[in-house]
Amino acid sequence: MIRWMQSVALTIGMTLPILSMPVPAHAFPDSSEHNGSKPEPEKDLLVPDLLDAQSEPEDRLVILPEIKREGERFFLSSFKLPDKITFAGVPVPLDNWQVRERIEYEFYQFLEDQGESIILAKRTGRCFPPAEKQLADTGLPDDLKYMLLVESKCISAAYSKAKASGPWQFIPSTGRRYRLKSDSVRDERRNLEMSTEAAVKYLKYLKDFQDNDWFLAMASYNAGEERIRKLLKEQKITDYWKMHGPRETMRYVPRIIAAKEIYSQPEKYLGLTKKDLYMPLETETITVSVKESQRALTSIAEEFGTYLLELKMLNPEFKKDVLPRGTYQIRVPRQTCPNRCFKQEMTP
Repeated sequence: MIRWMQSVALTIGMTLPILSMPVPAHAFPDSSEHNGSKPEPEKDLLVPDLLDAQSEPEDRLVILPEIKREGERFFLSSFKLPDKITFAGVPVPLDNWQVRERIEYEFYQFLEDQGESIILAKRTGRCFPPAEKQLADTGLPDDLKYMLLVESKCISAAYSKAKASGPWQFIPSTGRRYRLKSDSVRDERRNLEMSTEAAVKYLKYLKDFQDNDWFLAMASYNAGEERIRKLLKEQKITDYWKMHGPRETMRYVPRIIAAKEIYSQPEKYLGLTKKDLYMPLETETITVSVKESQRALTSIAEEFGTYLLELKMLNPEFKKDVLPRGTYQIRVPRQTCPNRCFKQEMTP
């Protein structure tokens, strides 16, 4: 029975699935073991015609090729944190052992989840441009934009257990402090441009509050300026990197620095080029006056050539699917000629 199965296998070998099986040395009498020459590549021994030509195929094993994986194996250790890094124009003290270890931890945490890191890098193409413009207009360091990746992963509708909302994760009290309104209809903390304007003002204040120290300013953004000042006073220090504080705040600044290192060079760490990033959407802002008691966003979306999901993604500040009576500024996809344009009669 076994001999019959071997014979059938050889006869229909061309249709069998490819499996891996070791090749015994005695399978080929003319192998290099007998003549001292270099063995021929295995692929040369596996031609079906050669197998068919054997005088007694039933006495031989079916020889099937091994599956070989191309390319080098990926190791996180192939990436190294550089010896020198600056943030906001200030050198990061990587020569301090505990500083380097804290930043390396966040560095490898980002790289370990390669899929999420690729998506984060792609999102920067859409969420960074408004931040870059407003930071430049106010003279603040461009590096502060990397806070967006740590705060919200560049998700405008992000919401935390601490009731922080939006791309810059403002809590209600700080949002009100910088005139970001939140009510049953709208949460302006979720508007990228409006919240970035507020964040720029807040960061400028924190830098002045912390004697022009950007590391302390960012720590204050995370934990609150008074809490950081109290910790510094109790520990008799003035340096963020020497401060012992809440675990989240201890990780916060190193994570932003690691984010800058990776996402400022996505081609180096993630194999992405600029053309791989998500492009900024072409939109325009229209004014909608709701005169009835309420109007569905679906109706507004249809009027301006889009659909509910896209409209809500472009306007994450709107909490519900309907708008009550009032006047609203709404972002819609840019249209070369909206459906409300007059149709031109064809020239005879």
